[in-house]
Amino acid sequence: MKESTGLDGNWNEIKGKLKQKFAILTDNDLLLVEGKKDELLGRLQKKLGKTKEELQKIFSEL
Repeated sequence: MKESTGLDGNWNEIKGKLKQKFAILTDNDLLLVEGKKDELLGRLQKKLGKTKEELQKIFSEL
């Protein structure tokens, strides 16, 4: 069973909400390449200082 990342919804909508919530994020930070969700999560973890679990919670609350 594949682990849910919380990134399965409308990515453009999620991306906009993340940029509103975290002004430090840029379009390049939020570039989602198909099949590269783990890479995106790693980039966000590093930039925001959050754990994977914290990011998943943030995504689920958007």
